[in-house]
Amino acid sequence: MMGVLLMTAGMAALAADLPPLSHSLTAQAAQTPAPMLALKDLDDQPHDLGSLKGKVVLVNFWATWCPPCRREMPSMERLAHNLADTPFVVLAVNIGEDADTIHTFLSQLDAAPSFSILLDPHARLMKTWKISGLPTTYLIDPQGRIAYSAVGGREFDHPEIERQVRALLKP
Repeated sequence: MMGVLLMTAGMAALAADLPPLSHSLTAQAAQTPAPMLALKDLDDQPHDLGSLKGKVVLVNFWATWCPPCRREMPSMERLAHNLADTPFVVLAVNIGEDADTIHTFLSQLDAAPSFSILLDPHARLMKTWKISGLPTTYLIDPQGRIAYSAVGGREFDHPEIERQVRALLKP
């Protein structure tokens, strides 16, 4: 029990030493087509990025052991809530962990995310999506192209990121 308390205190101290979350995403000039993404969620339901053409999709690669990933999750939920009346979808792809580990993490949040948590337990998408670190985020335009990307934690409900998403939502 003491070990758990020390680990929890250590994680809190580590989080306090982290830099602030960034407030923007980096535009991708080439706007290349997004790679394939077909995974199941925590409820064993299939999700395929190709079926979401016509929508703006935020694809976030994360893990429960990653402090910036943990910190940005609530802001991703707030962004999804702010844009609930638009064709905007959040897909949070967990890299390399099992469903039990993810459920344990989600149970520690004030509220469960409304967006889909997808499972990549063998981290197969890391190479396909060219992921060099976690968290990594891609914002996919309605034509299925990568419009923005980011490596590192983000404050997704910051007005600048919401502006970037809303610009892609305009016809």
